[in-house]
Amino acid sequence: MNDPFNEIERPRKVLTAGDEAEGRLDAWLTAVLEGEFSRSRIKALIEQGAVLLNGKPVTEPKKKITMGDTVEITLPEPEDPEPKGEDIPLEVLYEDDDLIVIAKPAGLVVHPGAGNWTGTLVNALIHHCGDSLSGIGGVRRPGIVHRLDKDTSGVMVVAKNDIAHRHLADQFADHGRSGPLERAYQAVVWGRPGTLRGTIDAPLGRSGADRTKRAVKREDSDDAREAVTHYEVIERFHEKPDATALASLIECRLETGRTHQIRVHMAHVGNPLIGDPDYSAGFRTKANLLPETTKNVVNRFPRQALHAYLLVFEHPRTGEVMEFEAPMPEDLQELVEALRT
Repeated sequence: MNDPFNEIERPRKVLTAGDEAEGRLDAWLTAVLEGEFSRSRIKALIEQGAVLLNGKPVTEPKKKITMGDTVEITLPEPEDPEPKGEDIPLEVLYEDDDLIVIAKPAGLVVHPGAGNWTGTLVNALIHHCGDSLSGIGGVRRPGIVHRLDKDTSGVMVVAKNDIAHRHLADQFADHGRSGPLERAYQAVVWGRPGTLRGTIDAPLGRSGADRTKRAVKREDSDDAREAVTHYEVIERFHEKPDATALASLIECRLETGRTHQIRVHMAHVGNPLIGDPDYSAGFRTKANLLPETTKNVVNRFPRQALHAYLLVFEHPRTGEVMEFEAPMPEDLQELVEALRT
């Protein structure tokens, strides 16, 4: 049985079209290579002359392919990424030839973008991993398969090659429904959810008031996407006789992975995250109900109180189920200890 990890390291692939072959060459190659390259990348390789059809160069992506045709594709050397490597310290929990698991600190942006072209996790990984990045889609870069918000801390896994990237991306797309993937978060929220354990099933989409934010949407909205969060109350702070509380430590487990999902869902049920600059503005005065010392710690807390403490996934090469935990960071520990007083 061929090892796909060894296959992708070879400079060339030779493929023979079977009875499933029909239609455009670029579409067939994309399907046969099973996600190793995007269709746009395949198209570019054909146009660059990297593909032979029955021994002859072909530069037309729409060239027809039929059963029995032989296709030879020359895989390019991975290109240097546009982002440059930067010597940014990383807390590495695990690393091998296929992936790296890190504990991302709060304040670190995952991917370069508007306003954050440097100083990101991607820049740090390019520097740290160096030549061990064999290329994602023909570019020597880390494969980001999931993200954490800039001010959310916790465990992340990143792929080092195309095959690992595809396997991990498939697991995250499946959300653990048929595999071992698990993601669990610790969050400190205002108040106490109505039940100690529950599920929030509310579609999410872009906020109409601010396109950078997310909001709960009607199911029939054009941009509504399924979003399901399971939560459990772990600890309650400053409880009252009626069983309510000023704040709570909760655990959240994701059944889907939408942008800002936990933050929006908890705000939706009336328990926004402490420190959340986007979804808990109306709850800031709650701190005035706390003892003075505790109030000062809460008011100084600089970010949403959210930490991705657990990640479980299947290793893309070995099939081993791997489990990683990142301890609660110091700032969140300080917040929890203050609320206990």
